[in-house]
Amino acid sequence: MSKGPGVSMRGYSVRRMKRIVDRTFTARCSVQAAWNHLAAIENWPSWAKHIRSIERSPAGALARETKGLIRLSNGFKSTFAMTEFNPPRNWKWVGPFLGARIHYDHLFEAVSADETRIRFTLDAEGWTVPMVGWLFGAIYRRNLNRAIPLLVAELDRLVRT
Repeated sequence: MSKGPGVSMRGYSVRRMKRIVDRTFTARCSVQAAWNHLAAIENWPSWAKHIRSIERSPAGALARETKGLIRLSNGFKSTFAMTEFNPPRNWKWVGPFLGARIHYDHLFEAVSADETRIRFTLDAEGWTVPMVGWLFGAIYRRNLNRAIPLLVAELDRLVRT
């Protein structure tokens, strides 16, 4: 029997999400330009140096049906599948990590015609989150701290060309 929403008899959460990353920054470009640049996920290694490559299917533009494989520079691999797709507002995909499910949301909001607020959030669920969620979040935040300035610089160059 359940003791409440998202709680099993063993007492650990099976449905409740824990926010492990929440990072917001701005870029000097339109929402559409930011969306288009980030939607080209196979190009992420140019600014996200912790990613070696990204393969997606089906081929073509990012879509509700998109699934993929991310190869990290440390040799690890991670799969993902799209769960939300609302261009040019957000997309969210989910992938596994050591018994947890990580929900990666990519949100875009116009600050002005030529400035966009971008927000990356990661929510984790699953029985291993109390043990590994904090570690995954810390590593991911460190990677974002390195990647975001490179992404902002790319977006800035994109607008100037």
